[in-house]
Amino acid sequence: QVQLVESGGGLVQPGGSLRLSCTASGVIYRVYDMGWYREVPGKSRELVATITRGSSTTYADSVKGRIDISRNNRRNTIDLQMSSLKPEDTAVYYCRAQISLGGPTIDDYWGQGTQVTVSS
Repeated sequence: QVQLVESGGGLVQPGGSLRLSCTASGVIYRVYDMGWYREVPGKSRELVATITRGSSTTYADSVKGRIDISRNNRRNTIDLQMSSLKPEDTAVYYCRAQISLGGPTIDDYWGQGTQVTVSS
């Protein structure tokens, strides 16, 4: 079974910083695109940032300039460095990965989420 495990969430004051990490583990052939998404009660899960295997990145306008996504293909990990955090960034952050297990398909996998709370 493939697992995506997130870490690094917590409570931070407005203007502060956090680094989220996600590691994909299991019998994996290859990890392709990965990304971070976030969700708050009453709203749909929204994209925060994505990164391709070749390290091309995409950011939501709401976080551009404050968030940096990176990856290590050999370790199957991605990091999300967040700074200048705002209360509006409060959400459960989910890691997503497109993964091949060696079969004919590439499928989406999601982590269980990590809570980020920005509050004074």
